[in-house]
Amino acid sequence: MLKVGQSARITRSYTQENLAAYVALSGSSSQTVPEPLIAALFSYLLGVKLPGAGTNYLKQELVFKAEAPLETALEAKVEITRLRPEKHLVDLWASCTAPDGTVICEGRSLVKAKDVEGAFEP
Repeated sequence: MLKVGQSARITRSYTQENLAAYVALSGSSSQTVPEPLIAALFSYLLGVKLPGAGTNYLKQELVFKAEAPLETALEAKVEITRLRPEKHLVDLWASCTAPDGTVICEGRSLVKAKDVEGAFEP
């Protein structure tokens, strides 16, 4: 059952090889973890962990506050802040931090939690 305050997290480091693959695909140049790779951590959490399979992204607003260095264990977290069962909507707060507590990015995600009828608290 989904509840306000429920959260999911993942920790991931990106290597120089990951960056090289990203640069080869995108044509961009960077010496830090690119923002799309960090945002992908939230996509993983929302689609696999919370709410999970059948989730549809409706909106995501992220503010990037610091660069994410390579070879650093970044922790991405999503936390349910509001449930709207009549519309099957779930509001979540998303944040990514470095081990020293530096906030890399944070913001709001809005998803439609498909195929989870009955999972909402009344």
